[in-house]
Amino acid sequence: MQFSPDPAAEIVCVVVAICWIVFGGIFVLGRSGAATEETKRAGKFSPGLLLQSLGYVACFALARTLFSPLFPMAQAAEIGFAALTILVAIASIWFCLSAVRTLGKQWALVARVVEGHELIMRGPYGIVRNPIYLGMFGLLVATGLAVSRWEGLAAGVVLFLIGNELRIRSEERLLRDAFGAKFDEYARRVPAFFPRIF
Repeated sequence: MQFSPDPAAEIVCVVVAICWIVFGGIFVLGRSGAATEETKRAGKFSPGLLLQSLGYVACFALARTLFSPLFPMAQAAEIGFAALTILVAIASIWFCLSAVRTLGKQWALVARVVEGHELIMRGPYGIVRNPIYLGMFGLLVATGLAVSRWEGLAAGVVLFLIGNELRIRSEERLLRDAFGAKFDEYARRVPAFFPRIF
């Protein structure tokens, strides 16, 4: 990776790096408060999680010159682009944190049903059924905008979205088995991943 300082790109990289630290902390803290007695799990190995992770790897592996903009642009456009990237990164982390806090002891890296499991439909789960994945996707996009070449960002998005679809299908089968018609009604009202604009 080469080094070519650009103030706006440098600030974006620092903010995205801080967001990654917070992201790691969310999962460490979420895991420490998670329930240990589960009744059913979506499986021990998740090909969807693997593909989501490979999406992140693609963003980092196909990186551009460090602290450089994604493509040449006027300074005013670069500042706007930097602000948008920072906003996406921070909003994504906030959404993940809010979702993990809302789940409480029900949170897990791989979906499961715990003793006394409740179908959560409030907070970020009232916006989308999979808000943690939406937050993860936002962090992937912000990371790609901060450090990737366009090919890395495109590959990362494709890999992540395929993995995301696999995880959502697997996890929602588990919830449908556990909650039946209640989950079906929730799924009719609330979109799975991308929020409705109108």
